[in-house]
Amino acid sequence: MITTDIAIVGAGPVALFAIFEAGLLKMRCHLIDYLPQVGGQLSEIYPKKPIYDIPGFPSVLAQELVDNLVKQAEPFNPGYTLGERIETLEKRSEKDFLLTTNLGTQIQAKVIVIAGGLGCFEPRKPEVEGLEKFENGKGINYMILDPEKYRNKKMVIAGGGDSALDWTIFLSEVCSELTLVHRSESFRGAPDNVNKVFKLAEEGKIKLHLNTNLNYVTGNGKLNSVAITNSKTNEHTIINTDHLIPLFGLSPKLGPIEHWGLNIDKNAIEVNTEDYSTNIPGIYAIGDINTYKNKLKLILCGFHEAALMAHSAYKYMNPGVKYTMKYTTVNGVNAF
Repeated sequence: MITTDIAIVGAGPVALFAIFEAGLLKMRCHLIDYLPQVGGQLSEIYPKKPIYDIPGFPSVLAQELVDNLVKQAEPFNPGYTLGERIETLEKRSEKDFLLTTNLGTQIQAKVIVIAGGLGCFEPRKPEVEGLEKFENGKGINYMILDPEKYRNKKMVIAGGGDSALDWTIFLSEVCSELTLVHRSESFRGAPDNVNKVFKLAEEGKIKLHLNTNLNYVTGNGKLNSVAITNSKTNEHTIINTDHLIPLFGLSPKLGPIEHWGLNIDKNAIEVNTEDYSTNIPGIYAIGDINTYKNKLKLILCGFHEAALMAHSAYKYMNPGVKYTMKYTTVNGVNAF
């Protein structure tokens, strides 16, 4: 079991800055996110997009901002559980929460901070017969956490965006047999990657099926074949494979959070703007996932919320202890 002062659900920019603000108050944080890397939307959706409204940065690339926030948080030794989604939250006593992920990881914390952006990014699943039978370690996954897991294995990737192209290029040197299936004849990804994928197909390093849809999957306990159909010729093909990775993007949803007893308004968590606490003592919500009058969904507003939350969390965990705020220009950044 992982034990921490503050468990932060989400690992986007606001969550990362919360590590820093909590660290200044000698509180350690552990972040949990369903995505395989930190950064939230910035890293997953638009890592190379410039952002213009971060104070002190006339322009900063989204991924550069994430990298800087990670570096800023490093002195405070945060923990990360990535590629897992919080399924249940249990309040066992006033300052004792227990979070459990979909893979069984448990995190015990004194305070919970929900910084999930627009919510939990869940994979868009294709309508394929038998798909659910082979999820959870039986051959079908919707993101790639450890490429080595697929070394010398047969794999089918489905999709036509940057993620599908990137992984096809990378895994062409890892898998024993790799097939890319795309429902169109043109890709949505970067032109350079599109050219690389076509070249891999020409060289026989991958098999490429365009204008093709997934039909059904079969197996005996574990996946062993994927059926595909060409939408132009109506030709059916059975591909023997160990793994299928549909990469059709992610969609934000509140997910299990909506069942935690929090006050919800239009898929957002209601908070008290004095400290961004929720209706449950010890639970806070910061960033795009919360709602209040005159709410602005801006990263810089989330940073402000993280600072006020951290000071409130300190008082919640240390009732009666007097704290005098000292500026970092005077006190510096003192690591644990």
